[in-house]
Amino acid sequence: MSSPCDPQYAPAGDVGTALMVIDSRLKAIYDGRTEADPEQKRLTDQFTASMGAKEFHDVVDGTCTLIFMFMKWLRMAYEDHDKDVIEYVVPSLVATMRMMPKSVRPEAIPTMAGLLVAAGTGLSPSLWRKQYGDWTTGEMNPLEATAFLLAEHINRLTDDRDFATRLISKALSSSDED
Repeated sequence: MSSPCDPQYAPAGDVGTALMVIDSRLKAIYDGRTEADPEQKRLTDQFTASMGAKEFHDVVDGTCTLIFMFMKWLRMAYEDHDKDVIEYVVPSLVATMRMMPKSVRPEAIPTMAGLLVAAGTGLSPSLWRKQYGDWTTGEMNPLEATAFLLAEHINRLTDDRDFATRLISKALSSSDED
């Protein structure tokens, strides 16, 4: 029986822009910067200001697609070692989010954990979240942080700082060819 949260029913959104944001954050952290580059922040703010509601929602959906794709890759990687992705990924990401009170308010953590579990069980994070109402402003930073933490987790597992970005880029390139 098909679920209404099946990824086939979910909009992919603007995965390219979502990936660009996550990749930019990863590069900043890897370069040892804890604060955003002022020029990068100005460009991001300018880009965000130019977006309408539809474009904004597309980036949110794109971020959910990233979370789904990252969790799918992690699920396959952990299953190759007879491990459960939810058992090995969700608790560490939740613990990390709890250490980020400026970016991830405590009340958003259960929603982000739910998104991870939904994606880890093969459900669309955006459709899973939609059943509980619209996204809130307070969930935007935690959503970005969740995608970032997943990408960083993948990069650490593979010992390759660009692996998560390449993983998605290759998937986007192959979908363009189809």
